[in-house]
Amino acid sequence: MNEADQARNSWTNWAATYTVSPRTVAHPASTEEVAELIVAAGRQDLSVKAVGAGHSFTDIAATRGVLMLPDRLTGILTADAETGLVTVAGGTTLHELNGALWSLGLSMTNLGDIDSQTITGAISTGTHGTGRRFGGLATQVRGFQLVTAAGDVLNCSAEENPEIFSVGRIGLGALGVITAVTIQCEPAFALHAVEKPESYDALLETVGANVSDNDHFEFYWFPHTRRVLTKANNRVSAQDPLAPVGRVRGWIDDEFLSNTVFERINRITTRRPSLIGPANKIAARALSAREYTDRSYRVFASPRRVRFREMEYALPRKTLSYVIDEIDLWLRRQDERVGFPVEVRFAAADDIPLSTAYGRETCYIAVHQYHRRPFERYFLAVERIVRSVGGRPHWGKLHFRTAEDLAPQYPEFDRFLAVRQSLDPGRRFGNDYLRRVLGS
Repeated sequence: MNEADQARNSWTNWAATYTVSPRTVAHPASTEEVAELIVAAGRQDLSVKAVGAGHSFTDIAATRGVLMLPDRLTGILTADAETGLVTVAGGTTLHELNGALWSLGLSMTNLGDIDSQTITGAISTGTHGTGRRFGGLATQVRGFQLVTAAGDVLNCSAEENPEIFSVGRIGLGALGVITAVTIQCEPAFALHAVEKPESYDALLETVGANVSDNDHFEFYWFPHTRRVLTKANNRVSAQDPLAPVGRVRGWIDDEFLSNTVFERINRITTRRPSLIGPANKIAARALSAREYTDRSYRVFASPRRVRFREMEYALPRKTLSYVIDEIDLWLRRQDERVGFPVEVRFAAADDIPLSTAYGRETCYIAVHQYHRRPFERYFLAVERIVRSVGGRPHWGKLHFRTAEDLAPQYPEFDRFLAVRQSLDPGRRFGNDYLRRVLGS
């Protein structure tokens, strides 16, 4: 490939942590075209990866072979408002899907805090939201269509190809290309949101009750302070009157302060790291409480325009206070400066082999660093802390783990590997990332 071809085919993920120049960039418009591309790649001995919105911070979708972009595989294919079962093309973004579902009188049961991912990218990497009774997005999946390395099209559900369905709901792109997903939705609901700043020490005494008493609860801890921002979202009927954040207040809070001003502060503190601690203290104290009610998906997701790096770990819930205390202690001992809050969320246990919540009620801790600042030292330190309590890394976010030390954390790791071996013995869908985390 010459330099012009490389530039034309160059692809970079959202966080700009990885850039690749694949041999071919394809835009298939149907499952049949996906199958044809995979078979053709096999004849040339090229690897194949399907990429969603590129919001994974890792190189999970990187390839030097054939990179498939799903921008022509979009939209709702079938919907049954009575059963709540909706089949959607694999390249549909959550943002597009949620608006379309609402018009059908439906909502997804739970969502993460951004909605730019495609449905297949979100489920394949283990995207989750928060709420003690709710699992990650993959637990909402009732079936999917998978194109294998041989070009075969498999319909997978609890009744058809059940073993592939069971392990493939979080498949890391290692089993094939998912072209359609059937999800279990529920009648549309709104969320009543209460957001307020609090003392971290006071929150520790009530965090269990907050998680139990609210449908969806999370909080953000500001490093170098003992302050947090809590978010409690509870379900109300979509028929009840909505009271969304006013247009002006919403612009000030969610665009101007959370994005424009936050970006400028990070640029300044990157040049003068000594200002990060005082800036966090001011930000934590300056936050004001707000309360509103809006469509569920509008409350779940927020705009994120400040670029950053992220690592997230799933922990046993009982280890939460220990882990945050250890992170705080390390930051103080090392005089490390971190301008981004630490995000804490909660999820129910599930039975998906590669789910970070497999077999245990889970607390998620996500650490971030501004994209212009080095992150490795901070992330490595946090990883050492969370590994000591059996932490499992989010598959789509930065981490430093390998198959050797990941396998013991997943009781059914070998079961996943066996299904992968049966579907892709030649590793048509392999890449550097999968070699690191799966071992081959």
